[in-house]
Amino acid sequence: MSKTYWVQVEGNISASAIVALSAGVTLKDGRTRPAKARAMEEPALWPRVPPVRWRNSVPTSWLELIITEGRNRQVRRMTAAVGFPALRLIRYRIGDWSLEGLEPGDYRRIRINLPAASPSGNRPASTRSAKLPKRTRRS
Repeated sequence: MSKTYWVQVEGNISASAIVALSAGVTLKDGRTRPAKARAMEEPALWPRVPPVRWRNSVPTSWLELIITEGRNRQVRRMTAAVGFPALRLIRYRIGDWSLEGLEPGDYRRIRINLPAASPSGNRPASTRSAKLPKRTRRS
């Protein structure tokens, strides 16, 4: 499932960094899948507590990054690998679910269509865990 992140990075994001992110970046644990990356205007967001460090001599910029895998701290490591450390990171969307229209502290209930329960109240056979044979010790 794709995940969309809005990332504030240190410095003005370059076109070459966006191309590198789009092609996939080599990290210590291997190459990432290609991502969809684009520079974006600063979004209207709630204030961060504590605030992101501010330095007059170093500008910041925003990018939208859409990835389809979920390694540990992947987005932060990807932006750092192309020379733009992440200062603020917001997961804006997962699949079809997004933060669109939500204020800080709000939530939205979403009904997820799961397989219907059988009349006896048990889950359908296709969703029950199958019993696995006991493992035997080899010498």
